[in-house]
Parts: sequence; structure tokens; C-alpha cells
Amino acid sequence: MALLIDEPGLQSTVQDLGRPGHYNVGIPLSGAMDTLSHEIANLLVGNDPTLATIECTYTAPKFTVTEPTTMAVAGATMEVAVNGENVPQWTSVALAEGDSVTCGFATAGTRAYLAFSGGVDVPRVLDSRSTYSLGKIGGHQGRALAAGDTVPIGAPTKDGAVRELADELRPEFSRAITARVVLGLYDHLLTAESIDMLTTTEWKLTPVADRTGLRFSGDQKFEFADRTQPFGAGSNPSNIVDAGYAMGSIQIPGGSQPIVLHRDAVSAGGYAMVATVISSDMDAVAQLAPGSTAVFESVSIDEAVAARAERTKRRNKIHESLTS
Repeated sequence: MALLIDEPGLQSTVQDLGRPGHYNVGIPLSGAMDTLSHEIANLLVGNDPTLATIECTYTAPKFTVTEPTTMAVAGATMEVAVNGENVPQWTSVALAEGDSVTCGFATAGTRAYLAFSGGVDVPRVLDSRSTYSLGKIGGHQGRALAAGDTVPIGAPTKDGAVRELADELRPEFSRAITARVVLGLYDHLLTAESIDMLTTTEWKLTPVADRTGLRFSGDQKFEFADRTQPFGAGSNPSNIVDAGYAMGSIQIPGGSQPIVLHRDAVSAGGYAMVATVISSDMDAVAQLAPGSTAVFESVSIDEAVAARAERTKRRNKIHESLTS
């Protein structure tokens, strides 16, 4: 079973839940930027949520299937059609040999996930099928899909069940979000006024937004506390000598535009990380389109842990609804 890619979409890559454990050798986590939508797509077709899907940015590939299979599309809202007939998202759809699938442009959110019974069956690299395009590893030949590609799909599950996610359990994608952040490790380099600006301003997402990071703009420039730059840090006060980067870290190169690092961000560098978006809000950040806005609300570690517990509770409810 395989997909024959006729048109690849703007940026379509194979992703699973990522390859943790390799930051020490400079290889980031990668994996689905919106992990919940990825998991839902898998569950809708009877897969384990760890199997690989196709992450589609703004629009999805046009493709033909070589054998019967079951498909589901979760994540960003877009029209999905099989042989020209519209089919719903958030539900499993049976495909026959030779069926052609097309998708429109995302109207809410930015990233959709195509799952197929059996999962996208590309080779594992460092125990993951995720594409890390900058490093040219994983996924389909270490890159985004291209016209003419043949993408293998694993052996389908045999249950044939039709699954649909209830409306009240479906994620919503807004153009204005609040992303909770924990301040640090280098928030002490900012003045108190600039910390307040970071956590109260409505920041607008620029077109510079991809799997590496998302750059936001505002009307004011950050101010840094007076200090003597350490040897090797350069002259700009937003620089440090070097440090590891956590996914979700916010850095402000040059002191003007905050950047939220995401799944394919480098593992270390010389920009100060003034805050980190909590893991519970990273899916929402991933679904922002240019022109959308975010407020970075400061929370404590305890509040971040509580938010993670609440997200886990909701995730488990979704899993139970699709597997019981």
C-alpha cells in the first residue's frame, strides 16, 4: 500500500511523536507540532498514536492510493475531497484502490494531519520516522514530500470501525491566544519594565514562522539591564556565551522580536532565553497563522504542572472516546 503524490502541498512532512534523547548531539526532538491533532488522526483510523502521519502546512498533498485503506484528517480546518466529493474531518473515511484525495487551504489553524490505517511506513532513524529537514534525516528521504513521490503505508488494521470525534472534544483554533510562559532562565537580563512588556503585550505573528520557530512583532523594543558582557558573548545584550535551548524557549535576538522555538529548533546557542512556553500551550502556538496574536502570560511552575495535568485529563478523555 502506498500514496502516489501528485501535488505535494506547501510543506508536507512525515512526523510521529519525535525522537527524544539526542539534544546532546545537536539533534532536536522534531515530530508533530500539534501532537494532540496528530494523535487524534491516528486514533480515528485505529492506529496507535505513536505511528507516523503526514503533517500538512496550510494545505495538504493531492494523492492517489494504490490499495484500499482508511484515512482521517485532523487539525487545521480545510476542505477534504475524495474523487471530488467532500468528506468530513475528525472522522474515519474508507478509501478504495485508485481513489484521489485533494484538500483545500486551511481556514482555521495552519497544520493538518493525515493518518492512514497502518501508519506512514518510512524507515526509522534514531527510533523515529519524523522528518528533520535541516538535518536531512527521517521521514521520506529526509525532506518534505515532492510531486512524484511514492509514500509507503503500513499493513492496515482489520477492525474496519468507523470512528468520529465528538464536536465538544475537537480542538479549536483561534487567531488570538494566550500562551502561558514560565520566566527564565535569563529573564534577569531584562529590565522589570521589559519583563512586564513581554507578558502583557499582544504580540503579532510575522510570516517568519515554521517548524524551527515562530517570530512575533510588537511596537516597542526590549531594554536589558546594565551589565558587562562576558567574554565570548559579543556586544549585543541579548547574547550569552552559550546554553542549551528547551523547546518553547523565547529568545529576543537584538531585543526587538520574540521568537518561540519549536520542534526543529537547534539544541543550543548564544541567545538568552527569557521565558519558556509551557508544554500544554505549544499545540496552540503551532496552529497560529501570520497575523494572529498571542499574549505570553506569566505562570508559576506549579501552575504549569497543573495545566499539564488538565491537558492529560482531556487527552485521556479523547483517547477513551475513540478506543472504547
